[in-house]
Amino acid sequence: MAEGTRSLRGGSGSSPASSPVLGGRGRAAVVAAAAGGSSPPGHGFRRVTLTKPTFCHYCTDFIWGLAGYQCEVCNFMSHEKCLKNVKIPCSCIAPSLVRVPVAHCFGPPGHYKRKFCTVCRKSLESPAFRCEVCELHVHTDCVLFACSDCRQCHQDGHQDHDTYHHHWREGNLSSSARCEVCKKTCGSSEVLSGMRCEWCGILAHAACYVIVTPECTFGRLRNMILPPSCVQLFSRNFSKLHCFRISENLQTESDEDDDVDGSTQGSAKDVQISTDSSKQTLKIFDGNDAVKRNQFRLISVPRIAKNEEVVEAALRAYYINDDQQEYELQTFTQQALLSDDVINRNDAAQDTNLGSVFRESVPEAWIIRAKPKEEEVIRIYPAWLKVGMAYVSLRVNKDSTTQTVIKEVLPLLGRQMECLQNFKLVEVLMGSKQVQRMVLDNQELILNRLKDIRKTSIRQMNQTRFYIVENSKSVVRVNLFVGGLPPQLSSEEYTNILKDELAIKTNVVSVSHVYQAQGAVVLEISCFSEAERIYMLVKDTTVNDKPLNAVVIPEVMASKIPRNCCPLLVFVNPKSGGLKGRDLLYSFRKLLNPHQVFELTNGGPLPGFHTFSKVPSFRVLVCGGDGTVGWVLGALEEIRHKLVCSEPSVAILPLGTGNDLGRVLHWGAGYSGEDPYSILVSVDEADDVLMDRWTILLDAEESAEGAENGVAEPEPPKIVQMNNYCGLGIDAELSLDFHHAREEEPGKFNSRFHNKGVYMKVGLQKISHTRNLHKDIKLQVDQHEVELPSIEGLIFINIPSWGSGADLWGSESDNRFEKPRIDDGLLEVVGVTGVVHMGQVQGGFRSGIRIAQGSYFRVTLLKPIPVQVDGEPWIQAPGQIIISAAGPKVHMLKKSKQKQKKTASLKEMRVYSMSASEGGR
Repeated sequence: MAEGTRSLRGGSGSSPASSPVLGGRGRAAVVAAAAGGSSPPGHGFRRVTLTKPTFCHYCTDFIWGLAGYQCEVCNFMSHEKCLKNVKIPCSCIAPSLVRVPVAHCFGPPGHYKRKFCTVCRKSLESPAFRCEVCELHVHTDCVLFACSDCRQCHQDGHQDHDTYHHHWREGNLSSSARCEVCKKTCGSSEVLSGMRCEWCGILAHAACYVIVTPECTFGRLRNMILPPSCVQLFSRNFSKLHCFRISENLQTESDEDDDVDGSTQGSAKDVQISTDSSKQTLKIFDGNDAVKRNQFRLISVPRIAKNEEVVEAALRAYYINDDQQEYELQTFTQQALLSDDVINRNDAAQDTNLGSVFRESVPEAWIIRAKPKEEEVIRIYPAWLKVGMAYVSLRVNKDSTTQTVIKEVLPLLGRQMECLQNFKLVEVLMGSKQVQRMVLDNQELILNRLKDIRKTSIRQMNQTRFYIVENSKSVVRVNLFVGGLPPQLSSEEYTNILKDELAIKTNVVSVSHVYQAQGAVVLEISCFSEAERIYMLVKDTTVNDKPLNAVVIPEVMASKIPRNCCPLLVFVNPKSGGLKGRDLLYSFRKLLNPHQVFELTNGGPLPGFHTFSKVPSFRVLVCGGDGTVGWVLGALEEIRHKLVCSEPSVAILPLGTGNDLGRVLHWGAGYSGEDPYSILVSVDEADDVLMDRWTILLDAEESAEGAENGVAEPEPPKIVQMNNYCGLGIDAELSLDFHHAREEEPGKFNSRFHNKGVYMKVGLQKISHTRNLHKDIKLQVDQHEVELPSIEGLIFINIPSWGSGADLWGSESDNRFEKPRIDDGLLEVVGVTGVVHMGQVQGGFRSGIRIAQGSYFRVTLLKPIPVQVDGEPWIQAPGQIIISAAGPKVHMLKKSKQKQKKTASLKEMRVYSMSASEGGR
């Protein structure tokens, strides 16, 4: 115990266990020398005895024998022969290698099989975080130590550039992944190994990726990706969830709660409470902020450990690679932790004699502090001053201020002739969840500022940079889409409503776009704090008993889009397809720019069309059922005149129950887990076809309040759009019963199998039901009266698929009618005699009763009758129904039957299959 009486200031002696990563010159240097190479980047390897099957993180091969080499900080495992070749940096120096700090976008914790933590490199056996934009996976307790190295998906005024380099992410590759350089297997399901570019998707070994051409071309999907250099978004006060319009109901807990819980859970994961009497487990805090939040790390050290070894272990727990002699430990008792004046107690204890780590009464916790310095060297990054260097090193002392630092740095950057007043020094905290920037006062003492940061958190000091920035009169412009307003009002009336409800400041807020038919506006805001205030206030505001919604909208700079680029605008309905929509949202955000992927439950399709309103050429992918497709096509028809590309082609990824339009266009009966990358390739290769759309005018003569089923109708007249079919009678009645059942228990309707089962059940209940529909309606086709046969249902069909793929019209030739096509400008009218007849049609045994074919229809209802249009049912009051062509035909994308073009190699297919399909599980 004599060794334990030394002060914990790190300079009283050297420990044989000191890590060169943390400033020592012992074991790893010896290991590297023995291996015949230089010390690996930041790692502190030590020889360990293997007690279970272990694989090398460099070559992914099995480590034979009982000995391997493990990094004491990040747990990197290696053969002795591989040590000299290790290129992957340790987690402790990773923050210093970040080129452009971009925060991650974490959803709620989840369980991810066969994935590994990027920070500690261990398997994700417990709930972990996953970035919604890139392939980062991290334990809940490691999230604070993750680098802010997410994909840069837009320009935000900080280090903007037009040329994009590969954005490499290590590990979590499929075992069949192959290296772009040497063509050998580079993936592993056993360890975190291999590199992947998160834009173009190419793969490489850790030893090979350094020789890959740095410029990224975005790969096979380059023509579909919205280039990040073309997107501008000022997002200083908005979280990444807000910037990418990710539903906030995904975030089950606040960031602060996540941090607190993660710290406690992580402590138990990393270090089990030791039952070995020769070891001691300690709580370590890294600063005042950790004490306030009660966030600590556990370390386990021998009871006879030297003080330097304890300091070193504490630094390793916080992924700090500084010299352990620059740090000290201060005692913390449980009583002090519970005290309201804990910070003052700690500051007052700095000058006391700390004694040894292990005394008669071991303290409950320790706090690690940096020793005060008379001078030190700091790095100054030149931000977007294109000077050809990453940073400059500068020595500062107790008299150095922000202004003197700027004065000394400018000559080193070749700007010695410039005026000091044209520059400022910005402190940047590169947190994994948020990158925070603060301009330093010209007279602020730099050493005092560094001392304050370290006192708050030595972890934060490791993630803090200083940038020299040129002053510029940057124009702040935040675009906020606000929906849910009363329709058909003027810009002035909308402004007055927003003044009354949100108290907007008209000197910094203006209405830039008005969508009267939809009751929506786009606000242009020139103040970050006002934009954040309005965004948060909208969530709790209602106008005419209708809640408002707000969406942060990026600005697409159309002039920068490459000429051959046709970006894909993706709409996903996450409620469709048994929650498969959630997985597709995640996959498409990874494969494309997340700014081109829109969630329809967050403001509908209008924010997406507004974002792409200036794009000269784009396509649309709708992921949802036929109702979702109709919703998007209806919004497109209403906003078409405001789009530069007024007729974008629309593809479908069917997620609904029937998916008749998807079947006709060869996109399949329904999504069943296909590779999202191959879907995007199919969209790129799809053929452009035209399709008729129809307008249905509903003009009731009286209210339907006393209608069947007690359903009250909206007041006529009413106009709806039709894409697939319109049914009257028994067909609509079954749809209405199904609709009521879904409204009563919506949670049960999350699979096609269950939905079809319910539909069959309501059909059996109507099997003995008789309705003489032909006596209750009159039909006029192209100004001619048509006599109806004895039927229970009348159906107008625009596509050759009805009721989940049935051919209601039939394939038999008939000289009375033309062969139906989806672009012939004609509707086919078919009758059914009842539920049994409908079942026979869906079974392929019969077809419907052909009644007429035409382009203009008038139906007279003599009594209230169930009506459905594209699966949306209601009770229609007596009156007139007029069906006519709806303006120009819509451009649709039909999946090509030809063999897939060989523009996408098998290698690329495997790359994206791994990233999207496995990542979305």
